[in-house]
Amino acid sequence: MARPLKSIDNRLDTPAPRRRGRRPRGQTDPDRFGRFAEGFARKMGTANFIFGMTLFIIFWVVLNMVLGRAWAPDYYPFILLNLFFSVQASYASPLILLATNRQEARDRISTEADRKQAAQSRADMEYLAREIASLRMRMGDLATRDFIRSELRDLLDELDQRETFPSITSTSTSKHGQTSPQA
Repeated sequence: MARPLKSIDNRLDTPAPRRRGRRPRGQTDPDRFGRFAEGFARKMGTANFIFGMTLFIIFWVVLNMVLGRAWAPDYYPFILLNLFFSVQASYASPLILLATNRQEARDRISTEADRKQAAQSRADMEYLAREIASLRMRMGDLATRDFIRSELRDLLDELDQRETFPSITSTSTSKHGQTSPQA
C-alpha cells in the first residue's frame, strides 16, 4: 500500500520551527561601546601612545634584524608589522569616528540648551525693560527729589530774607505765585 499524501501536505503547510541565530542573546549597550570608543580615541591622541608605539616599532625592527633571516618572525620588508598597522588603522578609524559623532551629539544638545537659555534671558530683559519704562512714565507725575530740594532751598532763602530784612511787606510771593503771610 502506498503512503497517504496527507503527511506531505501537513509538512508543507506548517511553518518551519524558528531557528536561533548564532549571535548571543544578550543585548549590547550602545552607550557602553560609545564610552569605550571615546576612551580609545582619547588614548590614541596622547604622547604616551605615540611614544609606546615608537618603542614597539624600534623593538620589532631591532629584534628581527638581530635574529637574522633564519630565526626572525618578520624579516626585512616587515610585512607582519605592516599588517599590524593596517589592522590597527582599520579598527581605530571607525572608533574615532564614533567618538566624534558622540561629541557632536553632545555639542548639539549643549548648543540647543544655550539657545533656550539665551531666549529666556532675552525675554526676561525685555520684560524688565518694559517694567522700567512703565515706572518712568508713572514717575513723570510724581515730584522728584531735585524738585523738592529746589522748593526747600527757595523756602529757606525766603526765610533768610525775612530774618535779614524784617521791614519787607507782610506778604511775599513764592516762586509759584502763591501768597503766604509773614509773621
